[in-house]
Amino acid sequence: MWTRKELKEKGKLSFKRNYWKAVLVSLLLVFMVRGAVNFGFGGRGGSNESEVNAVTTQAEQSEAVGKEQDIIEIPEIILNPSDIIGSDDPDSIPVGFTDFLIELRNTIGGIGIFALVVGGILLFIVLFIVIAAIHAFLFNPLEAGTARFFVRNLNDKAEIRELAYCYDHGYLNVVKTVFLRDLYIVLWGLLLIIPGIIKSYEYRMVNYILAENPEMNTKEVFAMSRDMMRGNKWRAFVLDLSFLGWHLLSLITIGLAGIFYVFPYRNMTNAALYEYLRYGRNEGDVVVWTES
Repeated sequence: MWTRKELKEKGKLSFKRNYWKAVLVSLLLVFMVRGAVNFGFGGRGGSNESEVNAVTTQAEQSEAVGKEQDIIEIPEIILNPSDIIGSDDPDSIPVGFTDFLIELRNTIGGIGIFALVVGGILLFIVLFIVIAAIHAFLFNPLEAGTARFFVRNLNDKAEIRELAYCYDHGYLNVVKTVFLRDLYIVLWGLLLIIPGIIKSYEYRMVNYILAENPEMNTKEVFAMSRDMMRGNKWRAFVLDLSFLGWHLLSLITIGLAGIFYVFPYRNMTNAALYEYLRYGRNEGDVVVWTES
């Protein structure tokens, strides 16, 4: 049975052996995860709150301006009943005609606000789809490539070229599998927060499995990840909590400690967890990877 101390020592030694490359790959992974969070994709509990607030604020500002400037420029002939009647005599204006024009003006103004809000929502949906597609087709294989780098770096100095491995091996399968993983986690998270977290730990090994077997069937990848994490989800959660102090140090140092130490250290430790669960290796054993 693995221990946190064993995994963290293994991760730390492997990280220091190939320091600058591990730092570079970890920094790239941080940017990918942050992009996923900002746009609410990748199953990491992201939110589109900033974009929704932007649309809402825009609509509120337009409504405020509309109250002062009638929202839409209505031709003067519609705003001036005397021009329509052809007389400046107020008594010649039909009863209720002025109220009708005011109501017409407000209706047109309301349509303007509605069009503005709908247009903003449609624009956001289009942008979200584009960003999600970029993330799926560009970042998903790259994310699996980072997992390959970290696992291979456990027993030898890995090369940066490992990041591009899944672009040449099982590309579409990796794109599909990682996309479905993220989608499932998001959908479970919509039910309640806890099921989403549990699913994220259940599928924790998906990237590592794909890194070694990029053409493996999606169902088989999910099944293998579930089997590997069965009985290990809580222990993996505690392992993550053990880095809390390091992440606080990263905040205090404005992210510098995270970039140059914490993130590579944590990523190498997670790779060590995969290696143990996948191969059940003992101390001193060397895992030999074969090209798929």
